[in-house]
Amino acid sequence: MRSNSRVLLNVEAAAVWWFFFQSLRVIYSVLFGIIYDRVFVGPVDAWLVVSVLLLLIALLLPAFAPANPTPLWMAVAAAAVVGTRIGLSINDPEVRYWSSLIVIAGSGLFLTMLLRTARRALLLGFLVALALDQAFRAFGQTYDASLRSGWLAYQVLISVLLLIMIVWSVRSDPFQEQERRTSNVGLLWGLSFGGMLFLESSLLSLPNAIARWSQWSYPVIAPALLIITLLPLSSRLRHTIMDKMGPGPWFRILIAGLLVLTLLLGYFFVGIIAAASLLLSQALLLIGFVFMSSGEDGPDVNPGPWIALGLLFFLLLIFFNAFAFTYPYTLPFLRGMGWVFYLIASLVVGVAVLRQAGSFNFGGNSESALLWVLPFAVTMVVLIAISIWPQQVADLPENGNLRVATYNMHYGYNENWRYTLEDIAATIEENDVDVIALQEVDAGRLTSYAVDNAYYLARRLRMNALYLPTVEQLTGIAILYKGKAESRSTKMLTSLQEQTGIAQILLKPGSSSLHSFGIWVGLSKEDTLRQINEALDFIGDRSPATFGGDFNSTPESTVIQAVQQAGFVDPFIELGINPPPLTDPATSPTKRIDYVWMRGVEPLRAWVSPSLASDHRMVVVEVRISH
Repeated sequence: MRSNSRVLLNVEAAAVWWFFFQSLRVIYSVLFGIIYDRVFVGPVDAWLVVSVLLLLIALLLPAFAPANPTPLWMAVAAAAVVGTRIGLSINDPEVRYWSSLIVIAGSGLFLTMLLRTARRALLLGFLVALALDQAFRAFGQTYDASLRSGWLAYQVLISVLLLIMIVWSVRSDPFQEQERRTSNVGLLWGLSFGGMLFLESSLLSLPNAIARWSQWSYPVIAPALLIITLLPLSSRLRHTIMDKMGPGPWFRILIAGLLVLTLLLGYFFVGIIAAASLLLSQALLLIGFVFMSSGEDGPDVNPGPWIALGLLFFLLLIFFNAFAFTYPYTLPFLRGMGWVFYLIASLVVGVAVLRQAGSFNFGGNSESALLWVLPFAVTMVVLIAISIWPQQVADLPENGNLRVATYNMHYGYNENWRYTLEDIAATIEENDVDVIALQEVDAGRLTSYAVDNAYYLARRLRMNALYLPTVEQLTGIAILYKGKAESRSTKMLTSLQEQTGIAQILLKPGSSSLHSFGIWVGLSKEDTLRQINEALDFIGDRSPATFGGDFNSTPESTVIQAVQQAGFVDPFIELGINPPPLTDPATSPTKRIDYVWMRGVEPLRAWVSPSLASDHRMVVVEVRISH
């Protein structure tokens, strides 16, 4: 019975951790829309303050966790989490906000009580949850499959089964063989807990974010990261870590120093050095958490207030990291400063590891653990490898006629901040687009469900992707295209506000060739004429060519005049569609700022899609390339 109760507790812990990570991703994505509309668009209203205040209260709730938790208290908190988790699979911002708020509050209480009663379950549940999260994101091509509406029925079934298990577990005390002392939890421990959550949720547990930071191979990084995440499930490895870190400071100094160094290498370098550094960062962080999850003999303390402080620290790190992406509209001094917050988090975790002392016996039999750890690990790695296995890309038409498009995809949201990435994919697919320039493309930000927009759309549409990160490695522009690119190039443009750039691919459909360019031009306070002149210098006299993007300029502007003077023509005007359709905003558009220009090609058709999947409308031009 005792063995069964421990298994049930481990399952509960893994479920709560997993749903906690998902709810953090959801609530920050929903808040992104709330804050963006009220701060950048206006007007500011009371809901802006209330929505953030409610999140703050939910994160501080662990401070009020019972000092001596019972199985009933644990069951109530876990039941609130697994029951409310159903709402996260409903794609409605309001439903998701309130559901994630309750999940966060319940998770904080449960994990605080778990730290006090069953540290081994806290650690094992954390590792299993990270593995499940990575697996479901891989199954959905970085878009968590369990957060989609089609998952709702499955989530209801999972939540019901978990609720039955929770009720069953109340019948016995799953803590009776566990260590109840929490003497090493204090101010530094709480801050390091928040720092660890920040590093995991915003980067180190996200293989697509590591791939974009390092500009290396996602299909290699994803299974490698999962293996690293699963390794500490081995009780033998955990005890080895404790043996190394417990007696003296040198191993802990090495772990702390390397954690800081590898994160900085991952940020400022690219290629295999950066990728290996970030994977090592994850291994080091997990080693640190194994050690932080240990205990020592000494006076008992209540961990609740320190957990709450750690979650507050996590909130501040997430908000400031988000401002590092939106610096032109909020805090200009944060331009290019995202690395500072990763440095702060890693330093805090490193100091906590250095200051930790003593050791704790996590318990567990290493031989019996292999009966479930090894099959679980192998299954997860195989399923991820299958999910991300390279696929065959659709071919370009052989007749020399191509459909070229541009789409400002608004990070995957529509005007009402409903996440519509699949609708965006369907819009591109329904218009049978061969080449498309995308703007406002996120590649792993917590504020857009940590999805790699370019990777997801490319897999979904059987296309290739050229991605140019322009802001903090995870926001930029992209070109999706069928077939093979003969050459690819990018260039950053001089930017006074949000950094932007231009991307280029060379395609050869049949015996023809086409240079396709994609751009996002800055907003009104930017020196947009200088940007477009730099872009035109980059394009040069290459022809035949298409030039698509969100130019943030109306037809009479000097920016558009410069494009026309470079020999590019408007296909709508060429086809007699005058005035051309407006493109922004998607609902009842009032202006035209999205264009597909052409040079050396013949327009056959041109249209603006009526889709409301984004906050802009997609522009499509069908062209014939001369042989």
